[in-house]
Amino acid sequence: MSEEICVAVWKQDNESVSVRTLCHHPQEALENIMVSNYSTTQCLMVQQSSDEGTVYICGCVEDHECNDMLVFDKHSNGYLKLQSKEVIPVVVISLLPPVLVAIISTLAFYLYRTRHQNKQPKDWPPKRTHYQSLDLPENNTEYNGKPLTIMDDGHSDVSSTCANNINHNTELLPIELDTVVGKGRFADVWRARLNHNASGQYETVAVKIFPSVEYSSWKNERKIFSDINLKHESVLQFLTAEERGTGPQKQYWLITAYHSLGNLQDYLTSHVLTWRELHSVAGSVVRGVAHLHSDYTACGAPKIPIAHRDLKSTNIVMKSKTECVLCDFGLALRLDLSLTVDDFANSGQVGTARYMAPEVLESRVNLEDLESFKQMDVYSMALVLWEMASRCDVIGDVKSYEPPFGSKVCEQPCVESMRDLVLRDRGRPDIPSSWLVHQGMKFLCSTIVECWDHDPEARLTAHCVEERFNSMGQEGYEDILNNNNQHTSSPACPELRKPSSSAHEPKPLEDKAAVRLVTEV
Repeated sequence: MSEEICVAVWKQDNESVSVRTLCHHPQEALENIMVSNYSTTQCLMVQQSSDEGTVYICGCVEDHECNDMLVFDKHSNGYLKLQSKEVIPVVVISLLPPVLVAIISTLAFYLYRTRHQNKQPKDWPPKRTHYQSLDLPENNTEYNGKPLTIMDDGHSDVSSTCANNINHNTELLPIELDTVVGKGRFADVWRARLNHNASGQYETVAVKIFPSVEYSSWKNERKIFSDINLKHESVLQFLTAEERGTGPQKQYWLITAYHSLGNLQDYLTSHVLTWRELHSVAGSVVRGVAHLHSDYTACGAPKIPIAHRDLKSTNIVMKSKTECVLCDFGLALRLDLSLTVDDFANSGQVGTARYMAPEVLESRVNLEDLESFKQMDVYSMALVLWEMASRCDVIGDVKSYEPPFGSKVCEQPCVESMRDLVLRDRGRPDIPSSWLVHQGMKFLCSTIVECWDHDPEARLTAHCVEERFNSMGQEGYEDILNNNNQHTSSPACPELRKPSSSAHEPKPLEDKAAVRLVTEV
């Protein structure tokens, strides 16, 4: 089969306009249409016959993300094409009523809405797209020159929204705060209503509010979220950032999708997972971390890897009973190769003490190797996977939820306490022998043990763990999921940090001195 090409689909029906950009095999049908013209480096939109309204499709090759710019023939459709020299905005064509109402008050309201708020269509494109035109279309709205930036993966509670660009639109969104749903070290999280129009339509969003003294944390998280390549189904959907108020009362807002099930820790406290749910939820966490650490997007575009540096169950939000998303990037670090050791000088001991890797507790992070920051995340991820495993019904007697290390330390342990437990005693959360009866759980526990190894270079990479989870879901490992097979070895893992003769198989749990196997539960 031929290689994938870049494709864009522009659709208009009686209610909405949507633009979708994706990678696609040209030998397969798209929207029941075969892409015929894809030999150019420009995305030349060609109208197609469709029963679903007006459809334009283009294909292009050679240039990375050449479908970022859609080129229409102005003589065939006259649609507006707009270009910003400073940013890559998403410009959405608003649908307007065919006849202007003659009442002055209604006309004034209409002008206000078109000048100050862009009304978004229901279907968002998965990435920012350019529109350009030499002619203004007839019977269409004027463009008010305020580009929008928004990311929508199509799976969150937010289906469409009005949003302002972080740097270019000073208009604040019509948001009404409802109630506080979370409190953190740097900010409070509110459930809020994003109003759409005077008829009372609104959408529920989450608003993370930083006080003025936490500007640096807000700025860092905004910078991380603003990277279009961060967008992923396992990363919290970001809408926009705002600055509100003045003086000491000034606040900094991050507006994101809202998920009503709350964070993973609260969910585990009140829910016991089935094995299938555990495999799905844990897999979404692993895929999210692997995406952060990756040098490329799923489409093959280069991206700057990101280390989260504060992975824990309270920084993971349940999107559904089988999916979750990573959030809280206030301490996240872009692993830019252009940065020097001096730039990372103060990047060692950060995060939450309970989830800190041994080298972080010991302040011995190798700042010359950016992979070190990723392996810190892998250790923390292992503790999160253990938390989920401890609340799965296949382990036998499921006890009440406890965080990693449970009662061995206080509720909010300090670095010194964790240093004694993790470094001096080589302590890790207990894995009782009863957990290992189920073959799938035994496989997962083996992976967890390899992820929290004391030696950072001996840990699995997030990509390797993702490959293991993917293999478990394939046909050859279906019996592991159903606990019908005595096969206990793991699928091949191509990207261990430290190659060895047994790099492709999980180490036996009994060989790991850092793990205490409890025979009496």
